[in-house]
Amino acid sequence: MFPALRLTVLSIFIVTIGAADPVIDPADIAFFEAKIRPVLADKCYECHSAAKKVKANLHLDSRAGLLAGGESGPSIVPGQPEKSLLIKAISYHDEDLEMPPKKRLPDAVVADFVAWIKRGAPDPRAETNAPIGPDYTKAKEHWAYRPLVRPLVPSPQDVSWPRTPVDRFIRAQQEQATVTPAVPADRRTLIRRLSLDLLGLPPTPAEVDAFVADTAPDALERVVDRLLASPQFGVRWARHWLDLARFAESHGYEQDYDRPFAWPYRDFVVDAFNQDLPWTTFTTWQLAGDEVAPDNDQALNATGFLAAGVWPTQITKNEVAKARYDALDDMLGTTFTAMLGTTVACARCHDHKLDPIRQREYYGLLATFTTTVRTEVERDATPAAFPQRLAAFTAAHAPLVAALAAYERDELPGKFAAAEASIDVSALRWVVALPSQSRSSGGATITPQEDGSLLITGKNPDHETLTFTLSSDLAGITGLRIEAMAHPSLKKGGPGRADNGNFCLSDLSVKAQPVPGGEAVAVKLSDARSTFDQQGLGVALAIDADGTSGWAVDPQFGKDHAGVFTFAEPVGFAGGTKLTVTLRFANNLRHGMGRPRLSLTTGVVTLDGGSLTAEVAAALRTPAGDRSALQRQTLLTWWRGNDPGWRTLKERIDAHQREEPQRVQTKVLIASEGLPAVRLHTQGADFFPDTHFLRRGDPDQQIEVVQQEFWSLFAADGSSRWQPAPPAGARTSHRRAALARWMTDVDHGAGRLLARVAVNRVWQHLFAKGLVATPSDFGYKGEPPSHPELLDWLAAEFIAGGWRVKPLIRNLVLSATYAQSGTANAAALAGDPQNLLLTRHRRHRLEAEAVRDTLLAISGQLDERIGGAGTRDEASLRRSLYFTIKRSALVPFLTAFDFPEPLQGVAERPATTVAPQALAMLNNPQARRWAEGFAKRLSGAGDDAATVTAAWRIALGRDPNADESRDATAFFVLQTKARGDRLLALADLAQVVMCLNEVIYVR
Repeated sequence: MFPALRLTVLSIFIVTIGAADPVIDPADIAFFEAKIRPVLADKCYECHSAAKKVKANLHLDSRAGLLAGGESGPSIVPGQPEKSLLIKAISYHDEDLEMPPKKRLPDAVVADFVAWIKRGAPDPRAETNAPIGPDYTKAKEHWAYRPLVRPLVPSPQDVSWPRTPVDRFIRAQQEQATVTPAVPADRRTLIRRLSLDLLGLPPTPAEVDAFVADTAPDALERVVDRLLASPQFGVRWARHWLDLARFAESHGYEQDYDRPFAWPYRDFVVDAFNQDLPWTTFTTWQLAGDEVAPDNDQALNATGFLAAGVWPTQITKNEVAKARYDALDDMLGTTFTAMLGTTVACARCHDHKLDPIRQREYYGLLATFTTTVRTEVERDATPAAFPQRLAAFTAAHAPLVAALAAYERDELPGKFAAAEASIDVSALRWVVALPSQSRSSGGATITPQEDGSLLITGKNPDHETLTFTLSSDLAGITGLRIEAMAHPSLKKGGPGRADNGNFCLSDLSVKAQPVPGGEAVAVKLSDARSTFDQQGLGVALAIDADGTSGWAVDPQFGKDHAGVFTFAEPVGFAGGTKLTVTLRFANNLRHGMGRPRLSLTTGVVTLDGGSLTAEVAAALRTPAGDRSALQRQTLLTWWRGNDPGWRTLKERIDAHQREEPQRVQTKVLIASEGLPAVRLHTQGADFFPDTHFLRRGDPDQQIEVVQQEFWSLFAADGSSRWQPAPPAGARTSHRRAALARWMTDVDHGAGRLLARVAVNRVWQHLFAKGLVATPSDFGYKGEPPSHPELLDWLAAEFIAGGWRVKPLIRNLVLSATYAQSGTANAAALAGDPQNLLLTRHRRHRLEAEAVRDTLLAISGQLDERIGGAGTRDEASLRRSLYFTIKRSALVPFLTAFDFPEPLQGVAERPATTVAPQALAMLNNPQARRWAEGFAKRLSGAGDDAATVTAAWRIALGRDPNADESRDATAFFVLQTKARGDRLLALADLAQVVMCLNEVIYVR
């Protein structure tokens, strides 16, 4: 029987938290410090700590005391809250055991304790007699905090294996342990590894074959450069950062209301990786983009990092202070773990017991965010994509413009010369009247055009009135012509400013007065006709007494229209006439005219006949032989609109111009100051003007107001060097900009730690484990680096190279270390069993999103569009990054493959092997659709053997071996007989191949 899915059975290790110095996940430490320790300190230590007279022999101020319990027995049973006396006591389920005795804890706090015990009751506290307070002398010698000095690159004895300086560091350490590296991976394995690591997608068979056949020395470099240049690179690497940023599109907690405008932050991260934004800029914009680059939409969107944390949307007035301090702690804690690999939550209640951070420093750092709130603003949600769209449009538009220019140069003059003498002047009855004054009641911009029309742009109010003042020396003016003309800048080409291109002229009035002055009199309009009327909205309604009706042209959009209005009596004054023409658009909302042109006549008012400017009319009155060069050019410019060849080329330009990309303004969730906060149902204040030093982290025990100060370990001379006064009139405090300056300062601030953490994260995602195995904990409880000199060399190179990620990745993946196979030699297995010396490549499973995206790519159905709002439709064919992440309703297929709950930053995802994964691959309706798509790709492969080979090449990038080919062919033949339908059997084969472990593993 052909295996549908090869599952590796994993042992389950139970870690007893009572053991000395247990290894605790940083996320669990953060949960304990934020949710559990403050309550114990505030509500329990008074009766149950070593500092007080202990009641019931129960110590709750240490890990050992909590586990041992008191007179009633152990207070907790890790993993089993229902059997834990502590839960029974704080839930008030037993009237003889109610703690705290004065008042029951809020339900949310009880729920936190239940969740904590379900997690195994992780507790990082040492014994109560442990030394208290950080030792800064010791801290300065800690490997992560030392000044960054670029190490010398070693010179190993083996000079043939290293390709890069990275390899020399690795090989030198291997030689000290007398182990040797694995042989290089074959080229098919290597390109698949590269594609999955850099794009999260498998290579196509054509890409694999091309690389295998390419024997040029720079073949690998060209593949790497192509992958790094792909837009899909940003999609892949953004997901790593979004885990750390605890990004989601809902608020969390019980109600879990949506955040519909959170997605621009996700797009910022994608764009930042694709653009190779310097890491210092990436860091600064996320903390203070609104302060350092307030006019940059991309920088503003970046502040969504601070806004991404959970927030309780239904709280009472008494809970506001706690919720606010929790939110500040989330901003600070996420910033430090993600960017500096440091946990700070432990210092909320006391000096940090694990790392050199004083409680006062914690609150000084917390003050950075005192007035920072989540808010929504109208901005360009995808600013990085606009230049690309505009460049593509410009490249396509240029040939059209060039073709018209060539026609005007080479053909049009001759055609005009032949037609000039035969122009029928008698048919041209209308003279364009150029306004001496134009005014929009709604503040729109009115720009005269070459042909005498007036382009209306800018503000588009609900109701608009346009007023034009015309001066004319014509005697006996009999009518007014208003043309509503199309233009590519208008929606649907116009001629109106409505979203569908329509307008609705509800009222037209004309007044006349002599020039230079005199009383203005109303001009009575006796008749109105038009080239086209919308049903029920004819032009005559523009001159009736009903302001709720009017003239419109639906569905004739993108075309020129005209209305002519007859004066009841000819108008004209000796010395000249000033006409005031008023157009009111008050019927429908935002239905103004986009490009009007006004003309006058002294003859019979008719719809036929074109409009002439005064210059054209004067040129036509001049005999052809007497016309000046300027008059001939004026006539040519006017006449060309009658030439079919010119008109065709111009229409192509105009049609394409209508497709010109525009910046789209939409709401964006950001973090800023001085703007209204997103509130929902929260009661009470959005923030408090000051941050206080809190006793035991309790908002009800405020000691004093604190000012911003930085971690003194990286600010030996104080914080003022990074805290210049905010600009005059600044809306924000500029404290976040100061924090960013301190964090990115290598010489005096925390920049060296920022660089070490960043390069370690990149290493982690390429080698499946960081040089520091605890990527979000570079403190005392974290693991020391396996290759400390290499870590510092990479950090120094990173800084010297402008803090850019792509060159760092390129350097690493071109190394011999990265190119090793996953099969170690016997000596390496014995001397380096945990692969700490990197004697082979670590085989690892893809993350949930990459699993799904890989299957979609294999199916041939993947939609690779980048950016924009996400979806909750599981049938979507877009990359998994574009699923809307609702904290209470994650995508089941992704959670089966360990997609994390985005409640706090996640540095490393688990990679479990459980039965629901096999069920998802075999029973999920989407998986079956992917298999059907894969089957269609295979349907033209040829006979059974060729079909199996094609399946392996598409899914795995290689040919099947003899056993695989035999088993798969037999399965396919069997299924074809059972199904009675080759395509159904092909889908079965496709689904089985997609279930192979190798599909979702990086080898």
